Amino acid sequence: MGRVILHCDCNSFFASVEAALNPAYKNVPMAVCGSVEERHGIVLAKNELAKKYGVKTAETVWSAKKKCPALVIAEPHHDEYLKFSKRVNEIYLRYTDMVEPFGIDESWLDVTASQKLFGTGLEIAERIRADVKREIGITVSIGVSFNKVFSKLGSDYKKPDAITVISEENFKSIVYPLPVGDLLFVGKKTEDALIHMGVRTIGELAATSESLLINRFGKAGEMLHKYAAGLDESPVCAEHEDAKSICSGFTFRHDLVGRDECRRGIDFLAEDIGTKLRARGMKCEPFS
Repeated sequence: MGRVILHCDCNSFFASVEAALNPAYKNVPMAVCGSVEERHGIVLAKNELAKKYGVKTAETVWSAKKKCPALVIAEPHHDEYLKFSKRVNEIYLRYTDMVEPFGIDESWLDVTASQKLFGTGLEIAERIRADVKREIGITVSIGVSFNKVFSKLGSDYKKPDAITVISEENFKSIVYPLPVGDLLFVGKKTEDALIHMGVRTIGELAATSESLLINRFGKAGEMLHKYAAGLDESPVCAEHEDAKSICSGFTFRHDLVGRDECRRGIDFLAEDIGTKLRARGMKCEPFS
């Protein structure tokens, strides 16, 4: 039996939690934002209505309000996000003990062996989606595939509240037309370099000579080729050990220019790292 991997992504997680706690947020454009007074006035998350106005994560509150004057601002409640994240992952653990969190709102699940108890990967995904919506009051999009990279593409493919199956039979028709920047770990710099080489889609990346990619990107070129061609064999790693380090990353859609833009980017990453630290009951202090 081939592997069956799910990638579960809670839709607009911070905003969804705030709406679950305060139903008044469900029918208005809303964004969860850091404190303007403490110079953390950036968008941490936004709901679907705010997305329609072009509100984006990590932009300033001022910029978001300019796009959507009626935007409702909600202050973040990180302790609640941790509680909801734990509850969601407890639902995942009903179906498999192979759960690998990928941030506070995403997780990979290896349900290969679970099919004997709960049905196909698609059926398990449908059960999880229904459980999360009924018990927690938020939605989750799920990708079902034969490796981690394609399951991540599947959860991003249709949102919100959707399931996409990317199988060995259909992956070329779904994955290959996608922009190369959609592939996991392809950041803006790598995307620009690939486009400069004439590689604009994942299919074109898969068709590119592996040796050419290695010559241009080093060891990462081999990884890029494997990911695009559906050859990712990385396992789902359950969290059984204490983390050796805490980190955060985010690919901004344009180069950050100037002190103010860089500060906003750092603030956004710091918020995410703080959330991960709190989840482990840890604190940090300035390095000197």
